[in-house]
Amino acid sequence: MGTIHLNKVVKRFGDVEVIRPLDLEIADGEFVVFVGPSGCGKSTLLRLIAGLEDTTDGVISIDGADATDVPPAKRGLAMVFQSYALYPHMSVRRNIAFPLRMAGLDKAEADRKVAEAARVLNLTDYLDRRPGQLSGGQRQRVAIGRAIVREPKAFLFDEPLSNLDAALRVNMRLEISELHQSLKTTMIYVTHDQVEAMTMADKIVVLNAGQIEQVGSPLELYRQPRNLFVAGFIGSPKMNFISGESARTHGAETIGIRPEHLTLSTEAGLWSGTVGVSEHLGSDTFVYVTVDGVGTLTARAGGEFPVHHGDRVWLSPQDECLHRFNENGEAM
Repeated sequence: MGTIHLNKVVKRFGDVEVIRPLDLEIADGEFVVFVGPSGCGKSTLLRLIAGLEDTTDGVISIDGADATDVPPAKRGLAMVFQSYALYPHMSVRRNIAFPLRMAGLDKAEADRKVAEAARVLNLTDYLDRRPGQLSGGQRQRVAIGRAIVREPKAFLFDEPLSNLDAALRVNMRLEISELHQSLKTTMIYVTHDQVEAMTMADKIVVLNAGQIEQVGSPLELYRQPRNLFVAGFIGSPKMNFISGESARTHGAETIGIRPEHLTLSTEAGLWSGTVGVSEHLGSDTFVYVTVDGVGTLTARAGGEFPVHHGDRVWLSPQDECLHRFNENGEAM
């Protein structure tokens, strides 16, 4: 089992409240991603769950038992950090086996667990190498292997891919998702990258200034953001926001429209504007259009859309896809 429940959890450093009172339920086997901008409190929240930070107030329960004051080593959780934290003088085999040796497990059983973890992570051929002989992605897999052999109730990942290049990030993202499908163990994953959150999570927790803005599946957050913050954070490129007269004609203080819900035309439409930058990505083209009285809007078009800097184009929002927000920034 790997259920985790946070009840009115608070963290203060001196007089600064970095985690405001929050409640959160994480079900057994869920892949939950904490996402938000730098300084929002997502890593602090993960460290509270791990026991690496003391909880100022509130209760953290693991499998129904109060773990608020339980030492990290006794919580049954395994953490994978941004830095691999491998022992450079040890082989991959010894690095993975290290927590088992510390626990006093007999050699035969430890060897069996190491071999199984290496098989799952495609590290069997590298067991006798040292970390310096591995790529960044392989080293991260070793760090994950060291967590797997402990057979934890939950895995806690603290921005594990941020030190990797773009191609390796994509590969490791897929590997961690496959690992979750294979192990069926609860995973909590911290990232500032909303693309990682959207592609990996069963459930996303959006954090801002130490509080939870919204919890839901990736598509729930994408289609039904609760407020302007979530609407602007989830989605790439981000949602267009329009205020003023154009918004009030739609009965809102601010309206939001995603780039794919703006129809782009070289002939006619609701708003006329001038093309600035165009980003041709092969399958898609993102066009940045400056519209008088509205501002710069981003529209998504097909990869071969014929447009150039300075061209005059027209944009029309798909009314059924408009998001409306009131004066407090809340969805209407």
